[in-house]
Amino acid sequence: MSFTEHFPILVVLVPMLVAPLLAAIPSRGQLPWLIATITSLLIFVVAMAMVAQVFANGTLTYELGGWPVPFGIGLAVSPMSALMVLVITGASFMALLWGPLSMNSEVGQEHQSLLYASWLLALCGLVGIAVSGDAFNIFVFMEISSLASYVMVSAGPNRQALTATFKYLITGTVGATFYLIGVGYLYMMTGTLNLADMATRLADVSSTAPVLIASGFILMGLALKAALFPMHAWMPNAYRFAPTPVAVFFAACSTKVALYVLIRFDFLVLMPNLPGHADMLVSVLMPLSVAAMLVGSAVAIFERDLKRMLGYSSVAQIGYIVLAFSLLSPAGLTAAIVHLFNHGLIKGALFMAVGTLVLRTGSSRLDDLAGIGKTMPLTTLAFCLAGVSLIGVPLTAGFISKWYLITAVLEHGVLGWMLLVAILVSSLMAVVYVWKVVEVAYFRNAPAETADGKAGQRSEAPLGMLIVLWLVVAANFWFGLDTRLPLGLASMEATQLLGGQR
Repeated sequence: MSFTEHFPILVVLVPMLVAPLLAAIPSRGQLPWLIATITSLLIFVVAMAMVAQVFANGTLTYELGGWPVPFGIGLAVSPMSALMVLVITGASFMALLWGPLSMNSEVGQEHQSLLYASWLLALCGLVGIAVSGDAFNIFVFMEISSLASYVMVSAGPNRQALTATFKYLITGTVGATFYLIGVGYLYMMTGTLNLADMATRLADVSSTAPVLIASGFILMGLALKAALFPMHAWMPNAYRFAPTPVAVFFAACSTKVALYVLIRFDFLVLMPNLPGHADMLVSVLMPLSVAAMLVGSAVAIFERDLKRMLGYSSVAQIGYIVLAFSLLSPAGLTAAIVHLFNHGLIKGALFMAVGTLVLRTGSSRLDDLAGIGKTMPLTTLAFCLAGVSLIGVPLTAGFISKWYLITAVLEHGVLGWMLLVAILVSSLMAVVYVWKVVEVAYFRNAPAETADGKAGQRSEAPLGMLIVLWLVVAANFWFGLDTRLPLGLASMEATQLLGGQR
């Protein structure tokens, strides 16, 4: 077996092994940050190599210890898995590369070894979910990432981070418990935890009550984890009070991983075997997704804190993804997977820009950012360009997402036209809340003093932060022009999951 064939396990093992070593070193200087950043870079490079392998050879499989599945633990890197690993590792590396000054400002030095150790554990858990071929191991990695996430959010500079963490913990625990109950029912009926084997064995017991109950628990649990409306209340405050580099990382990939599991479970295991499951998905998820698009965008318009505004914006964007795959068509599933990737780029850039503003002004409230476009022109312009991608203006990654979503909904006749109206209304709302920031930044005078008395320190961001920020902004335009990576992998996955149906 060549070294490259071990890539699926290496992306999990490397951060898992480095994390306890990182926790043991003193929190002095930049060494903890440097170790975490190099580790993230290494697995980001491995993720890119796996993407190339998937393009060349299709789904990658790996059997731990040489035990064949379903008797042993197997990893499976499908096209969507490869794309998710790329998003997770890329978000981790770019957030770490961008964030040392922000982390020092918001967290301080004394606990950074433990915080970066938790970061690598969260990274290990999220990547493990993406590559696991086993339903129970998905739960194990879900808990690893969740427990580390609670620690990271609670490290925020404001005491309200503890309240936000408590809400996050309760919701996350309920969601994981529901998921585990559902998996337990499926195991009781099939005798296996391997997803592919479960999909095969489920055909013989598909109409039984335990299987129907299991599907409901799994759907509810993953919807809680993904912050699907109306189960989203934990997310805006978690983003608001977490250290900004942590918010950058989680906003780019955390809820997307839960949506990834939901797509994989429904299309691979449940939908081919459960009569009426497809109709249930449409009747439950489609109305909730439309409500998420409209309510999330509406609340974002009236929100006066930029981090919370972006949190509610994410509620709306999750609605787009759920709407796309609830169409149950190859075009819809392709649009959903493409937006999993593109939204990571968009939100990563937006939170980086906001974090840079917070570093210089000490506040993420709009009232404290009046006139910031004059004193921090490059950072403010970066936010505006990322906002353009969020709206879906042509030549941006956000436009590609909206284009494929609109193409997918228009395949559904009258219903499609009604959904198109909802998409356009939500997009116009995005214009309103992005313009609200533009108006404050460029057309209002700076306050005499910000919330933390840092008005005199208003100046452009450090060069290192600007370079990383603008790289992510540039990626929003690059993938608006060159769609081969996300669209190629999304199309391959849609073909696999839907059997090439058109």
